[in-house]
Parts: sequence; structure tokens; C-alpha cells
Amino acid sequence: MPTTVLYCSDPLNERRVDAHFATEARQLRTDGAAVHLVDHDALAAGDAERAVARVPAGAGPLWYRGWMLPADRYAEFDAALRPRGARLLTDPSRYRRAHELPGWYATFDGLTPASRWLPAAPGRAPGPERLAALAAGLPAGAAVVKDYVKSRKHEWDEACHIPDLADRAALHRVVSRFVELQGEFLAGGVVLRAFEPFGAPGPGPAEAPGEIRVWWRDGVPRLVTPHPDSPAGACAGPGGAGGGAQPGPQELEPVRAAVEALDCPFVTTDLALRADGVWRVVEVGDAQVSDVHRAVDLAAFARLLTAADG
Repeated sequence: MPTTVLYCSDPLNERRVDAHFATEARQLRTDGAAVHLVDHDALAAGDAERAVARVPAGAGPLWYRGWMLPADRYAEFDAALRPRGARLLTDPSRYRRAHELPGWYATFDGLTPASRWLPAAPGRAPGPERLAALAAGLPAGAAVVKDYVKSRKHEWDEACHIPDLADRAALHRVVSRFVELQGEFLAGGVVLRAFEPFGAPGPGPAEAPGEIRVWWRDGVPRLVTPHPDSPAGACAGPGGAGGGAQPGPQELEPVRAAVEALDCPFVTTDLALRADGVWRVVEVGDAQVSDVHRAVDLAAFARLLTAADG
């Protein structure tokens, strides 16, 4: 049975793959995969039945490749597919585990910056006392703020970097601004992560040019690419572009063990070389909703989805 992949449809033409994923979907079709369309806007709005209306009956096990979905919407997505004789290969519990920091953090503890979090509703930042109590669980010094899924690294000074956790006013100001800018898209709550300098010493965004993305299928590192925010040629592995630094097998082994323990079929780990020469896990994600660097060999990427299990 051929691999089947669900892509987001173009909001302006429901019969066409969203332009962001069109080249990737073309490559999958060339490799013999079946491609069907789902309406991401309908999924995001909570109308999963309408979203999957174009998925044929009896489609069987499916991969999703598209825009991020909140974990609850993903569960609705999977539930809407089941009566049609289809199911997502990454089940909802595993999607949440890989997609949200509270799901993967304990498994990667020691490999990733120390983190603490609080649930928070969109538009409602935790108060100064709650934030101070949260910060007390982290090492003294600088930190970054994000939600369970995303940061706002491009507003580094305004809504991401906290120079000193002991400065309660600055802590509350940066977190409040982050929550304000995230608006309705705040995912889960507020996360504080101890700041670690990557690349050259000194403060800077977490996704530095040297960051790499490792794509894991069934616990095996199948592809190493630049992070999507990296310039072309910044660093890469097989199927990528350029030839910058990347971890060797011995350095990657602790990450491999953590990915295996996470028990999710298709995940990404974003790694960066800390200023002291130690590779660190910056982020973990469900690979179905992880972006691909523009210079990656899409034939190599397609094999991630079309390869047999194991």
C-alpha cells in the first residue's frame, strides 16, 4: 500500500496544495505516494468534519504535513478521519507529547536548557508573584520566554530575552509583552527557559545560524538539515546544504536515547552548539508540522515519509 500524506489545501483553491508545501507534495507524488488535501482553516476553526471532506474513504494510515495545529484540534482531526476508514500515523497523544514542551521536557532533561512553565489563557499573563515563583525554580541569571510551542525570537529584547530573572519588573514586562503579541495563538501557557549562549559567547536569539534540525523516523536519525531560519549553507548533513558543524554519532547518542524514550514515530530535534562546545537540544517537535529548510534535497526528505517502518 503506498504512503498517503495529507497536505493543507490552498485557501484560495481547495483543489490545490498550499503553495508553501506544493513542491514537497510534488516530490512525494513522484516517489509514488498518494497525496490528499485537508482544509487547515476548517481544522483551526473546529470544523474537522468539513476539513477532511476531500479525504477518500478507506484511505488507511496517513501522515499529515502542514501548518501547526493545537493538540486539541489535532485530536479532532484524527477523530474525524476514523469513520472514513483513515487514521493519523502519529496518534493525538504522541502528537501532544512531541509538539508541546511539557510533553517532551522530562525525557530530554539534562540535554536541554532548564525550563519551568505555567498554564495561561490567551491574553492573560501570569502576575508578578506567580512569575517570580516560577523563576525561582531556574538557575540565577538570564532566561527566555516562550509558550508551549513557539517563541518570539525576532522580538528578542521586547518579548523573548529576560536579562536577569531577579529583576521582577523586567520579568513581568517581557512575559506580558510576549503574551500580548501571541494573542489568540498563545499555546498552552508560559515557559521560562534558562538562557544558554549558543555559538559565539553573548546574548542572542536561540535559533542561531549554526542550529541544525535532525529528523527522526522510528527512533532513527534519517536526515540532518539546517534549521529553517538558517541561511543556505550555514550547516547541514545528508540531504541538506553546506557543510558546517554537526554532532558525531557519540554526541548524538544521548539524543537518540531520548527520542527512543519519547516513543513518537516522526519527530525533529533542533540542536545547537553551546559556546563551551557542548551540543544542546533547543527544541523538540512533531515532524509533521516542522518546516524544511529551503535548500534541503526534497527527494531525501520524501524518503522520510515513504521509507518502510524501522
